[in-house]
Amino acid sequence: MLDVVYYPISAVLWAWHRVFGAVLGADNGVAWALSVIFLVFTVRALLLWPGIVSARTGRRLQKLRPQLDALRRKHGKDTRKLAVETQKLQRDHGVRPLLGCLPALVQIPVFFGLYHVLRSFNRTGTGLGQLGLTPEQNANTANYVFSAHDVQSFLSARLFGAPISVSMSSSDTVLASFAQFGGVPSVSTIAAVAIPLMLIACLATHINARFSLSHQIADPTNTQQADVMRKLMLWVMPVGSIVAGPVLPVAILLYWVANNLWTYGQQHLTHRVLERDEARAARAVA
Repeated sequence: MLDVVYYPISAVLWAWHRVFGAVLGADNGVAWALSVIFLVFTVRALLLWPGIVSARTGRRLQKLRPQLDALRRKHGKDTRKLAVETQKLQRDHGVRPLLGCLPALVQIPVFFGLYHVLRSFNRTGTGLGQLGLTPEQNANTANYVFSAHDVQSFLSARLFGAPISVSMSSSDTVLASFAQFGGVPSVSTIAAVAIPLMLIACLATHINARFSLSHQIADPTNTQQADVMRKLMLWVMPVGSIVAGPVLPVAILLYWVANNLWTYGQQHLTHRVLERDEARAARAVA
């Protein structure tokens, strides 16, 4: 059932690898790393306009907060009436809440799809989702749109000495499967690549959260909840890259960094669009 996610993701990754592989070499680790990064950029570019619509929806909901609170006070005991009046208020102001969460919802299957496709380049492990193949079987088994030759190319690729499909916690069995494709990588070599990416992802997530929070409309009636959300966004979510980093493949850490880089640029673009919308609305009122 999830093939509907896995095949398109592997197809986009395959296409970008053809581009960068033609320039840098098919087995080049940088070519594979850039393929992952541009897969992220491709998905985020497709979601750029929905992301701007989502931000507009969020801004309108923030401005409607006093009226929504008034409806809750007036119809709090009548949930049906409250739902009807809330929908009417949102409809009258052009607010579609579903659009506000659509970009985030789309990115969830993309993340897990990429994780699965990358893990499927090496199916020698015996954990969840792995097939326990021998290194020879794995190297001669296709991975969605990738041929067996592509799988061997991926296994041979190194990013500063580390295969991008391994993590610091990869088992000895998984690491041993790289013996005929450039040698068995050491944990220290993997850590030398993974740890900087973890730290960059942590810092980038914090910076993006700080920018997002600085441009939100404050809610003076709910300061306690807002304070909790601020702490979650500023500190807990960024630290997630440090906590999860040791078990994530290098390629997923690249995904995390690339996604944050795009988010940084998109937030600034979206902020300018919202400022322009508000300026246009102010001129219309005047």
